[in-house]
Amino acid sequence: MTDKTMGMTLSGIDAIQSSYLAQVQRRRLYGGLALLIFVVLMVSGFNIADDRNAGGFWEGLHQIGDYPADVLSEAWEKRADMPALILRYFPALVETINIAAVSTLIGAIGGLFLSLLGTRGLAKWPRLIPVFRRISDIMRAVPEIVIALVLIFVLGGGPVPAMIAIAIHTAGALGKMFSEVAENTDLKPVEGLASTGATWLQRMLLGVLPQVAPNYISYALLRFEINIRASAILGFVGAGGLGYELRNAMAWGPGRFDEAGAIFILLFGTIVFFDQLSSRYRNRLIEGQNQ
Repeated sequence: MTDKTMGMTLSGIDAIQSSYLAQVQRRRLYGGLALLIFVVLMVSGFNIADDRNAGGFWEGLHQIGDYPADVLSEAWEKRADMPALILRYFPALVETINIAAVSTLIGAIGGLFLSLLGTRGLAKWPRLIPVFRRISDIMRAVPEIVIALVLIFVLGGGPVPAMIAIAIHTAGALGKMFSEVAENTDLKPVEGLASTGATWLQRMLLGVLPQVAPNYISYALLRFEINIRASAILGFVGAGGLGYELRNAMAWGPGRFDEAGAIFILLFGTIVFFDQLSSRYRNRLIEGQNQ
């Protein structure tokens, strides 16, 4: 009886092992096929881009450092004018930071409502959860520059189209991240508030937000860093701020490369400063949450 039982146990182990090995081989096969498809798409896309380009990539590869070298050399020659140029473009930097800050605030509020309305167990209208999730997907799927180009065509150039474009993308991105955090909340406080007759908004404010606030603020700070870069990039399409001034300086060519150098210094310093500042506060929030 014991031998028979042991034989059955060994056969069961062999079956589990063979099933596991089959799954591993299948996963390796799918991974290899995905990698092959990725390589094929990359090679074909590179060839198409290289054919449509004005010059070949490999033929012009040796010139890749010519433009940065020209900018640096002219900026170094006129280094005495750098402080004045930095002060000159400082208002444009303030405008870029304002665009990022306002769009992050609006996007965080939108992402907050999208996350709460699209989370199981918390949504006010459970049947509309897929709708709010798809809205969040669409908002973060469309690049900011595409939204900004459409808004610039409608509203004209300036910081307002950039702010709206970044806020829409931010709401979609934060809605996804906030929703993942909200799914791990403890529902007992929410159920307790519901038993006392609290409204949905009161349950969210008193039962959910105190639990998720550290993570929400951390994600919002991280998004603020990203939005500073995005607001500078959108300036190249006429959305104002430091990017707009950088585009003008670079388009002028030699003779204004010192201005481009000053703008690069401002932009780089600002990104590093806010990156370190927000990282510090995020670490404090995470440490405070773990204590």
